[in-house]
Amino acid sequence: MKKGIVAAIFIFIFSLLQNTLFSALSLGGIAPDLIMILAVSYGFMLGRKAGLFVGFTAGFIMDLFFGVVLGFYALCYMFAGFFAGHFHEPFFKEDIRLPLGMVVIGELGYNFVFYIIQFLLRGRFQLPFYFLHIMIPKVIYTVVLTLVLYPVILFVNRKLDELEKKGAKKLD
Repeated sequence: MKKGIVAAIFIFIFSLLQNTLFSALSLGGIAPDLIMILAVSYGFMLGRKAGLFVGFTAGFIMDLFFGVVLGFYALCYMFAGFFAGHFHEPFFKEDIRLPLGMVVIGELGYNFVFYIIQFLLRGRFQLPFYFLHIMIPKVIYTVVLTLVLYPVILFVNRKLDELEKKGAKKLD
């Protein structure tokens, strides 16, 4: 229950920051993707269901307020969180290299699908330009913020796990 409330708070804060503060702090028109960081982090830390739920919920909120096509963000972030959830069990959560790699893969996949829908279907075949001037800078910006935000999300989830264990011991 507490993890669900904290996830909702994270979704609210990250959505708000992504669409206000970081939109204003965009570098060359490129803003980081905080929702991707959140979906991948939850999937990696808590499993496929958590990644799927957080990704879908945050993406759906983005669709409602900022999307052109309902469901695009929800599907992209849901798949990223679900994909990250496959690596929940076999790896250490404290090692940030795998979540960074998953953020890179998720961000590249998301941006490629965005390119197909927004540009390729309109006859704009400038993938090398889009890749070098939009995708790569956005991935780098998001990865740099992942280095800061992933440890925060991990810390909060560790504290919630400790509180759950203390609560379970009191019931015994």
